[in-house]
Amino acid sequence: MATLVAIRHNPVIRKFYERLLTNGKLKKVALVACMRKLLVILNAMIRDNKCWQAPA
Repeated sequence: MATLVAIRHNPVIRKFYERLLTNGKLKKVALVACMRKLLVILNAMIRDNKCWQAPA
């Protein structure tokens, strides 16, 4: 569910998802790729003890 919300409201994840769809990936494959990207970002945030900062 978090990934679905991120695809709708997070510009970074949305852009990544749309790029995958444009490149011909299936929607479910693009969704799982976004899940992994979100997990990698969150893991790095926990590791570095930082809060989310939207790219400028």
